[in-house]
Amino acid sequence: MNPEQLALDHLVLGVADLDDAAAELLDDHGLVALPGGRHPLWGTANRIVPLGSSYLELVAVVDPGVAATSAFGSWVADMVSGRSGWGWAVRTSDIAATAERLGLDVVPGSRVTPAGAELRWQLAGVPGADADRTLPFFIEWGGGTPLPGTAYADHPAGDARVSAVAVETDAAELGRWLDFADLPVTVRPGRRGVVTVELTADTGHIVLEPGL
Repeated sequence: MNPEQLALDHLVLGVADLDDAAAELLDDHGLVALPGGRHPLWGTANRIVPLGSSYLELVAVVDPGVAATSAFGSWVADMVSGRSGWGWAVRTSDIAATAERLGLDVVPGSRVTPAGAELRWQLAGVPGADADRTLPFFIEWGGGTPLPGTAYADHPAGDARVSAVAVETDAAELGRWLDFADLPVTVRPGRRGVVTVELTADTGHIVLEPGL
């Protein structure tokens, strides 16, 4: 077992409008995107599609001035403009060890849920403009913080789960980045990042692609 206990945490899709994107997901795929919250230090806000231990995060820039000063906010803006593809995050049980292994900085983050609860986490490897955005970034959730994909158990958000993710990136670099952890990810030649996300649900097989 990988000593850092890595697992697929979530997929990140930058959108121009959260409500419009949520409506499209519901109409086209029957997926419910639930209210998330704002990231005040990044100038962004999100909605969450629970997928068990993973989730799909719809993110929009809500404060362009703040977003332009943060790596995450700038990345979301680039996703919306088409300059960058979908992002993805890998959960780690030890963000300090992961960051040390790869020479990364650890950055704290938080948001308040619609119910008023504060969620806290730490990130490493959020890509800047000159970084390889086809690689995932890393997240460790704060103690007592429920995984967003499991935090809506009483809401009729559906039963979909991630079965496979296809990523265009450098296979050797991704293997090193993930310390060769076993994740449900297929690597293809290319530089587009996440190109398909496959879900299984009671209603059948769902395939999501950039642009939805």
